[in-house]
Amino acid sequence: MQTDGKSDIQPANPAGQQRPALWRSLRGTDIGLWAVVVALIVFFSLAAPGFLSWTNFLNVLRQMAVLAVAAFGSSFVIFSGGLDLSIGANAALSGVLSAMAARELDFVGGAPISWAIGLLAGAAFGWINGTIVTRFHISPIIATLGTLTIGRGLALLLTGGVSLFGVPEAFQGLGRGFIIPGILPIPVGIMIVFLIASWFALRRTTLGMYVYSIGGNEEAARLSGVPVRRVKTWVYVIGGATAGLAGVILASRLGSGQAASSEGLELSVITAIVLGGASIAGGSGRIGGTLAGVLIISLLANGMNILNVPPFYQRIVTGLALLLAVGIDQYRKRRGARQGAKPATSTGGGSKP
Repeated sequence: MQTDGKSDIQPANPAGQQRPALWRSLRGTDIGLWAVVVALIVFFSLAAPGFLSWTNFLNVLRQMAVLAVAAFGSSFVIFSGGLDLSIGANAALSGVLSAMAARELDFVGGAPISWAIGLLAGAAFGWINGTIVTRFHISPIIATLGTLTIGRGLALLLTGGVSLFGVPEAFQGLGRGFIIPGILPIPVGIMIVFLIASWFALRRTTLGMYVYSIGGNEEAARLSGVPVRRVKTWVYVIGGATAGLAGVILASRLGSGQAASSEGLELSVITAIVLGGASIAGGSGRIGGTLAGVLIISLLANGMNILNVPPFYQRIVTGLALLLAVGIDQYRKRRGARQGAKPATSTGGGSKP
């Protein structure tokens, strides 16, 4: 698998090219995505009264933060060729556990502990997913579909099917508070931190190189010495932890633990990531693209809410967006396959059969 001492597995940004800074990564995302974002802003500004208000802007950012945090972590899973359908159930269960802990730890410093419990619960959920996929060799779709059902069932069992109110006011600070009063909500600050951390991990670390390598060709990555099983487990832990944190933020904002919360979150997350240019088969994608996809989904949801579009129509639009995203992904793959079939002009190194 090596030629002249060089591995077949190449880093996410091949040698000889300058690794992009975060701004260049965002700017380098498909310009069509940002054109869609601008078009949605213009359309809803004209069609939906109050869309451009500062209050609504903050509302969009808060709603977007929950989806973005979950999507940034799940990007690791999809970029590596995996899939997690249990994101919503994980978020709901983590939010319920965090709210339950907050009610029991109603003292100074108890709220951060309850937030940490929700985050750790999400990470543990992700570890279970990763273990099932890597140790028992069960398809990610089947494995996470099973844990989706189990997680949602556990959340319903813990709450008895009702919302858990009575959480301390301090617990609600994570979802409702501000870093800069009236300007920068805490969830948005968390989203920005995870945006930067995810970009850095994927573009500047060995983990990121491994993620793209496994997504591109898992067998080649294994033969080149990549610890495939360990990396795949860790990406599910990362995805689980961010899903758990998203659930905690949502529970904090709602002021209660709700087993029915985050329903459909996994659909929105996958749609945003694939809309952002990632291949559903793995091996490609950018955090900047994920951010653009999150913006599109969030603007659509907010604009339709202001226009009083019934929720079932919103589900139809989200489903159509997912189909469109997957269709674009398949088109890109077919086009890439046709280009790959043409005679290659390579400079040294030869070609693989």
